[in-house]
Amino acid sequence: MDRRLTAANKRVADPSLQDVWPGVQYKEPDPYTVHWPIVDLMNAPEGHRDRQLLFGEAVAVYEMHAGWAFVQAAKDNYVGYVPQSSLAQSPAPTHRIAAAATHVYDRADFKSRDLLRLSHGCLLHVIGEDNGFVQTADGFIPKVHCAAAEMRQADPVTEAKLFLDTPYLWGGNSRFGIDCSGLVQAAFLACGTPCPGDSDQQEQSLGYELSSDETLLRNDLLFWKGHVALVADENRLIHANAHHMAVVYEDIQVAIRRIEQQGDGVVTSRRRVPPP
Repeated sequence: MDRRLTAANKRVADPSLQDVWPGVQYKEPDPYTVHWPIVDLMNAPEGHRDRQLLFGEAVAVYEMHAGWAFVQAAKDNYVGYVPQSSLAQSPAPTHRIAAAATHVYDRADFKSRDLLRLSHGCLLHVIGEDNGFVQTADGFIPKVHCAAAEMRQADPVTEAKLFLDTPYLWGGNSRFGIDCSGLVQAAFLACGTPCPGDSDQQEQSLGYELSSDETLLRNDLLFWKGHVALVADENRLIHANAHHMAVVYEDIQVAIRRIEQQGDGVVTSRRRVPPP
């Protein structure tokens, strides 16, 4: 079983795992949402970051123990640990942040005090509107930065462009720091395509394999061992990478040569993801 997707630890497990994960308490999870702007999803309490979760994202909580919650993310079924204080039980989201990033203000006034910074993809429960702002329980957000939660974009590359120059962060999932698979996930989720969190999972599950002689099209994916990039056009790709330590455009052939020359191997697959 893939640890990243297995809702079980040494004390609790999902009831569906009774036949394969003995000797623990089997528990139906409780629904919560993330209430910090960003929180690291860790492999263990005080462990290392596997991925990140964003404000308003739904999680299933299997256990709260010693200040940590063992959770499974609704967006991709990734499991891990987050601080218990990062979670709340909140109403269902009505909107999401569609801009690259935004601020939450204490009043419906851009000159008022900013309370939080939220990334593209954060989810909100809006309770009203005032003076060009939407109102939430946590403050006011420019309406122009929001979209209805059910609204889906049409073009993953356009969504990925919002992250240009975002600093590279291993396991990152936000406008404030992102990695290669985090960028692909953010782009496809915004367009309504389910997408796992890590590049090996994406290579196994997204779309279908292209033959070596098929022409690459916009929104196709190139995979290397441990890396993924989105094709922007016939000459360029867009990706978060540790060479530039940022999200950048790069010439496709230049990137392929550079990655191979630096010892990270050849392209392992080329995939096309049909629109949902």
